[in-house]
Amino acid sequence: MNVRVVDYRAADAAAQFTRSLHETGFGVLVNHPVQQVLVEKIYADWLDFFDSPAKHDFAFDPQRQDGYFSTAISETAKGASHKDIKEYFHCYPWGRVPPTLAEDIRRYYASTNALAQELLGWVEQYTPADIAAHYSEPLSGMIADSQQTLLRVLRYPPLTGQEPAGSLRAAAHGDINLLTILPAANEPGLQVQDKQGSWVDVPCDFGMLIINIGDMLQEASRGYYPSTQHRVVNPQGEGAGKSRVSLPLFLHPRPEVVLSARHTAGSYLDERLRELGVKK
Repeated sequence: MNVRVVDYRAADAAAQFTRSLHETGFGVLVNHPVQQVLVEKIYADWLDFFDSPAKHDFAFDPQRQDGYFSTAISETAKGASHKDIKEYFHCYPWGRVPPTLAEDIRRYYASTNALAQELLGWVEQYTPADIAAHYSEPLSGMIADSQQTLLRVLRYPPLTGQEPAGSLRAAAHGDINLLTILPAANEPGLQVQDKQGSWVDVPCDFGMLIINIGDMLQEASRGYYPSTQHRVVNPQGEGAGKSRVSLPLFLHPRPEVVLSARHTAGSYLDERLRELGVKK
């Protein structure tokens, strides 16, 4: 599997990037506009937050799906028998964020969401005409003014050795949304499954931006852009004692956006949240 590392500033960046998305479901950008200094500050500040009891003041709302999700109620990937070994905080434009952390989160959300609209424009530009004809509206328009696009601040805690046998920091799964935008985490571990079923490490040098297709774009593109299974494996040795922080932005259309004859974005999201066990 060849997940391409593409220079965002290159003349053929859009073509190379979308080719990687079509072939593998993943693409990696370097020299992109997301500020690494801001990402590093968010990582450090939120690690402190996850280590404090203040996180429990923001316990998640089952209806709104915002706030803090503990390891006890973490997601169980579709088909997995154990919950993922992670805790996380859901940040929406309208949702709760700890006041001392809000300014950086809002700035990161806005800048990354703007880049996302550009990348969706690239995806549409390089979608074959017979596939693009089925899009109900321009892809970048699907997320315009969306209140569903989700920034998740993830913390995979140090391993204790008491984890259930076979459990992973994140079991194999596909994302629900259109695109996911992810700065390289502070520790390795992300893997993607190739077409032969083997697991391949995703390039993750600090400063890289990792983008993958979600199920909604696979649905809208009739499979032209594949939502590839990926996972976060448990570290060995010294790495097992370290936290891993991750900052994915999940691009969600407005709920009424039509993805296919089978689904709107809203109906698709509800179905998947119930499968994950975080919504009744």
